Amino acid sequence: MTTLMVADDHPLFRDAIGAVIAAGLPGTRLLEADSLALALKEAERHEEALDLLLLDLNLPDAEGLDGLRRLREVLPSLPVAILSAEQDRRTVLAAIEMGAVGYIPKSTPRDDLLAALHQLLEGQLYLPPQVMRRPPPAHPAPAVTGAAAPDPRLTGLTDKQLEVLELLSRGASNKGIARELNVAETTVKTHVSAILRKLGVASRVQAVLLAGELELARYRARRRSG
Repeated sequence: MTTLMVADDHPLFRDAIGAVIAAGLPGTRLLEADSLALALKEAERHEEALDLLLLDLNLPDAEGLDGLRRLREVLPSLPVAILSAEQDRRTVLAAIEMGAVGYIPKSTPRDDLLAALHQLLEGQLYLPPQVMRRPPPAHPAPAVTGAAAPDPRLTGLTDKQLEVLELLSRGASNKGIARELNVAETTVKTHVSAILRKLGVASRVQAVLLAGELELARYRARRRSG
């Protein structure tokens, strides 16, 4: 049996999440906590059975990422995903760097929320695509004659690796990418390993961030049209 916990001090929101989980993940056991202290107590009591904890960033006894930090200190092996109204890109990145396995905005539509939960329970990282897209520059760059040369880290990727990287940037899991591209999941893992090596990064998160910085979508569009 899958066991989840939602730690949020708003009972109506906990009820709403519970209804989504009951409908989309039937048979799941849902634990609830309205404070970090209770979440820690219940997580320790059910540590062996608990598959995922969904943590709000604004509990009465923990503000911001402090709750995540304390959970990581006490239960370092427990998968914790942030479920928050906060969508600042820096907060998302900080949470992932601190060990969160995912970040789900509270505004996420029901079907996308269920897809995110499935992805997290499969052991994959979940990042919100709308938050992870590269933000527009504060000051537009001056116009130049001709297009800038593409970054060699992108040109070194094959068409299939670029496609896999774009799907990673949308938050897709290995299983989802395999289904989308109609290939074996082991093939996807091979592509991901090659992508990390060619980009010179150590994790999927770093690959996604670099893809945004290098404007992957624009490069792929130019490559297809060229």
